[in-house]
Amino acid sequence: MERFTISMDDQLFKQFDEVSQARGYDNRSEAIRDLIRDYLETTRLQKDSKGFCIATLSYIYNHHERDLASQVTSAHHHHHNLTLSSMHVHMDHDNCLEVAILRGTVQDVRLFANRVIATNGIRHGKLHIVPIEQTHETHSHAVVSHAHSSPLT
Repeated sequence: MERFTISMDDQLFKQFDEVSQARGYDNRSEAIRDLIRDYLETTRLQKDSKGFCIATLSYIYNHHERDLASQVTSAHHHHHNLTLSSMHVHMDHDNCLEVAILRGTVQDVRLFANRVIATNGIRHGKLHIVPIEQTHETHSHAVVSHAHSSPLT
């Protein structure tokens, strides 16, 4: 494990400590590691849209809006190869929250998420992408090859 020293002004140091403690970090090192992981993921995603990722897509919509639920369902069916799982939550009498777990190339996941979020009537759509390395392996417990996904950072 490598060690390095960081110099920063007192005000920035105090703010960093306050936020780290509020988020539950036991020490500064783990908070810094998470910041670096986030920075690396952001940089990687900006450069490589053909690499693989796993992602969560969340959005809220009013299920009474004309054909909106069927449009969203149809979009998921047309991209069934990206959707690993989804969850539907009834927030109140009108609004629903859906969360979909997606896996595919960054480019394909972004295009699909943008299509869903841009659908008229979708509110509060967010996509969170984590770059992954995807390998296909055959093990003694499996008859066919299957995918393994590991975070890159």
